[in-house]
Amino acid sequence: MTARSLPTLELATADDAEAIATLRTAVAADLTRRHGLGHWSAQVSDAGVRRSLQSSRVYVARQDGRIVGTLRLATKKPWAIDPARFTPVARPLYLTDMAVAVTGQRQGIGRRCLEDAVEIARQWPADAIRLDAYDAAAGAGAFYAKCGYREMGRASYRGVPLLYFELLIPGTETSWQ
Repeated sequence: MTARSLPTLELATADDAEAIATLRTAVAADLTRRHGLGHWSAQVSDAGVRRSLQSSRVYVARQDGRIVGTLRLATKKPWAIDPARFTPVARPLYLTDMAVAVTGQRQGIGRRCLEDAVEIARQWPADAIRLDAYDAAAGAGAFYAKCGYREMGRASYRGVPLLYFELLIPGTETSWQ
């Protein structure tokens, strides 16, 4: 697959909720099959995706008319994020709920989604993208590091071991400069 054939992110609509929920649930089932039960094992509902669409910006990547990737960007800090672990910036964005279809993994789709997220963050405008990943075999920490995100620390939130990652957005002014 070439970089030109990789899908780009576009804003999801309410009509995408079922497909997003199906994709995320399938990815969770695959992680559970490979790594056993964990916090990654939850099924995702259409209603949950619809709530996300109202409270943040949900993006999808389509290939041949079907959703092969998704992620959510928000200005509101997720429950498990500890802002003290990150670089002080005026306008952080939080990336959550990222998933790539099982059949599309290891083909560059996830990397392309993260690259598009940076462009979206520049236009938002935002100074950084922050996220957490499970600190377990089922977690995507190595993937985020490979994509240029810097590990900012480890924490346990309600018994769930997490890795915090951050990417400062080049070309934006941050409050710590």
